[in-house]
Amino acid sequence: MLEVSLSHQFDQFRMDLAFEGEAGSITSLFGRSGTGKTSVINMIAGLIKPQSGFIKVGEDVLFDSTQNIFVPPEKRRLGTIFQDDRLFPHLNVRNNLLYGAHASTPNNHTITFDSVVDVLDVVQLLERKPSNLSGGEKQRVAIGRALLSQPRLLLMDEPLASIDVQLRSEILPFIENLRDTFGLTVLYVSHAIEEVIRLADKMVVLSDGKKAAEGDVEEIMSRLDLHPLTGRFDAGAVLSTTVAGYEQDYELASLTFAGGVLRVTGVNLPKGTPLRAHIRARDVSLMLERPKGTSILNVFEGRIVEISDEDGPQLDLKIDIGTPLIARVTRKSFNDLGLENGKTVFAMIKAVAIDRRSLGGTTTTTR
Repeated sequence: MLEVSLSHQFDQFRMDLAFEGEAGSITSLFGRSGTGKTSVINMIAGLIKPQSGFIKVGEDVLFDSTQNIFVPPEKRRLGTIFQDDRLFPHLNVRNNLLYGAHASTPNNHTITFDSVVDVLDVVQLLERKPSNLSGGEKQRVAIGRALLSQPRLLLMDEPLASIDVQLRSEILPFIENLRDTFGLTVLYVSHAIEEVIRLADKMVVLSDGKKAAEGDVEEIMSRLDLHPLTGRFDAGAVLSTTVAGYEQDYELASLTFAGGVLRVTGVNLPKGTPLRAHIRARDVSLMLERPKGTSILNVFEGRIVEISDEDGPQLDLKIDIGTPLIARVTRKSFNDLGLENGKTVFAMIKAVAIDRRSLGGTTTTTR
């Protein structure tokens, strides 16, 4: 368990923040640039000494202003991964990894070299120098080096920010495996909502050094009041689903969830695999009657339970279909359809509108 309560005056803002990260889970610090995410990482790592508060990992107190406790960074047994890989250019991959092992406590080797090489799939890279690696390969090696230091907590500060979108989607499964294979507690900083949806068990949303919200990813993403912070363009519900089947002829998967069955393209995973599906509000259309003769495969009956309170030509609506779903409509459509709280509507989602990269959260256990 990670327990954090911090107060610190920076030049640009004052940080007053408290949150927890459960053992063996991934907690994401999410927010726009300049909200204090990296500062939190640096405080936990011991690179910045907070003015007041405490930091606790398990039973060990790393910082407590009331007891004058401040454990030096090198004694905290934390692994930190930054935006840049920070590999030693004169060492090959094998020796970069072994450097992490040399930095660990000899009697605490629970994560082995072979297991790290296997999980991160870097066996074919071991004799290469960093100059001969792609950006994604470098970050995998940096993750491996941090793992071999035998950390009790892994701090990841925008580790994919400098990597292109395609490579990010390839690396995300490796990061998922850190939790599932090694049972590591991870604090993951990002301003990319798709990374958070894919990886995190829990979100802590920051705004100007303060905690705006804390909770499960599904809960946070379904809150209309948080859309200015979580991002209006990608705003939408996150559904917890399970793969129920796959139609090979149509390359179409069926995902069961609390609201029924969601059909998506291009997902061929074993039956029973848990997945999160991010349904963007802009991809949801509404009708007052069940549509007939339509090409849209996903139609869910629901009831409007909340309407966003904001100016502008568009409104976001929360619809209860057995689980929250968010739809974005123009004010004209809202008025023409006579939409209001409590009204029954039919929500429509194209199967092809659900990007494969927006489906994630595959784990060895259900969430």
